[in-house]
Amino acid sequence: MFKKTADHADCEVRSVIWFLNAKNVKPDEIHRQLVEIFGENVMTDGMVRKWVRQFNDGSTNVHDEARSGRPSVVNDGLVAKVNEKIRENRRFTIRMHFGDFP
Repeated sequence: MFKKTADHADCEVRSVIWFLNAKNVKPDEIHRQLVEIFGENVMTDGMVRKWVRQFNDGSTNVHDEARSGRPSVVNDGLVAKVNEKIRENRRFTIRMHFGDFP
């Protein structure tokens, strides 16, 4: 019996897919083994097939690629300002301060 692991990084799962694919294991068998080790919510069969296709096309990257997204507006100054407002009035509402913060 295998020891199940619930706490895993996505790149670990993709590394297992890469390894098993290199050994010519079929995608449905890879998915079965992933579920056996990582649990039911590890990755769908379709996603396993997608990663197998990418690895077969020559990709070797198992890490998430950086994506552009909405920039964060949170910084140390904003955190300090929010803390100050909370200390001034512990019974504040969002409506009271919606104009004070971005």
